[in-house]
Amino acid sequence: MNESDNCAEQLADAGIPGAEPGLVYQPLPSPRLLHQRCPLSARGRQQVVTARVSLRRILQRQDPRLIVVLGPCSVHDPAAALDYAERLSELTIRVDETLYVLMRVYVEKPRTRVGWKGLLSDPYLDGTAALDDGLELSRRLMLDITELGLPVAVEVLQPLVAPYLQDIIAWSAVGARTSESQVHRELASGLPSVVGFKNGTDGSLDAAVNAMVAAGAPHCFPSLDQEGRAATVHTAGNPHTHLILRGGRNGPNYSPADVEAAERALREARLPENILIDVSHENSCRDHRRQGEVMRAVASQIEMGNRSIVGLMLESNLVAGKQACGNPQGLRYGMSITDGCIDWETTEALVLELAERMRPGLARRLA
Repeated sequence: MNESDNCAEQLADAGIPGAEPGLVYQPLPSPRLLHQRCPLSARGRQQVVTARVSLRRILQRQDPRLIVVLGPCSVHDPAAALDYAERLSELTIRVDETLYVLMRVYVEKPRTRVGWKGLLSDPYLDGTAALDDGLELSRRLMLDITELGLPVAVEVLQPLVAPYLQDIIAWSAVGARTSESQVHRELASGLPSVVGFKNGTDGSLDAAVNAMVAAGAPHCFPSLDQEGRAATVHTAGNPHTHLILRGGRNGPNYSPADVEAAERALREARLPENILIDVSHENSCRDHRRQGEVMRAVASQIEMGNRSIVGLMLESNLVAGKQACGNPQGLRYGMSITDGCIDWETTEALVLELAERMRPGLARRLA
C-alpha cells in the first residue's frame, strides 16, 4: 500500500469518506478535558486576575510602573524555561516598585516560510507534530510559572488554541505577520488578556493601528467551545490593547521621531497613546547584543518626560546567542533555537538598571 492509499484509509477510518488523500485528522482533547487534566489552582486564578488588572491600570495611567516583557524568544525546553522563571521570580521582587515584569512563554512560532513551529506544535523537535502532547506540556509549564507568581505573556498564533490556554494568560501579542489578519483581530476582541499589536514587517503602523480599532469592536466568529464543539463566539470588544514597535525592513523605529509618529497615528485613530517597544528584532538590527543599547535609549526618552511608552520587551535566556536545532539530543541547555537572546547575567543587570532609572520619574507617569 502506498502513502496516499494509507492516508485515504486513515480518513475513511475517521469517518471522512471521499476526503482528499494527504489530509489526515487526529483527534485532540477538548479544552475542558485539558483543563481538568491540568487545572488552574485558586491561587493561580487570583494571580492571573491580579496581573490583568495591573496591566489595565498601567495602560490607564493608574499604575506608574513600566511593563517589562522578557524571556526566551521561544520555549523549546520546559525544564530550562522553569529554571529561568525561578530566577526571574526572585528578580521581580527586587524591582516591583518601578517595573511590572511578565515572562515570555512563547510556545507558538510564526514562520516566514517553514521551520520549527514551537513547543506546542512540535514538542519533541522531530517533526512528529505531537500537538496533543504539546498542548499539555505548554499548559503545565504556564501553570508552573504562574504558581511562581509570574504573569504569562504569549504570542497568539493559532486561533483554536486560545480556549486551551487563555485562562492562564495575562498578556498576548499579535505578531507583525498577523496584525493584518481579520481572524486575529476578531480573536483579540474576545480575549480576556491585554493585547499588543506589532507594526508590520515593513515597519508601517497602519495594520497594527487598524487592528486595535477592530479588536475594540464587537464581533462574532466560529471557534471551539469548552467541549471542543464548533460554536459561534460573540465578543464585546477588547478595550485593553496597545501598539508594539518592533522595527521593520527599513530599520529601527524606537527613536523620539518614530515614537511621536506612532503617538500621532494613535491619536488620529482615537486610540489611547499606549506604546510598548520591542528592543529586539529590527530595533536591534537582529543583533541580540544591542538590546541593552536600545533599552537605554528608550529609557532616556521616558526620563525626558515621554508618557506614551508604557513598556519594553527583551529576548533573554539562560545562555547568550542561538543554536541550530538539528540534533535535539545535542542542544546546549538554556540557549535559544530561534532568535538570539541575551544571557541571564546581562538580563539581570539590565533589569536592575532600568528599575533604578525609572524610580525618579515614577510619580509623573500617573494620569
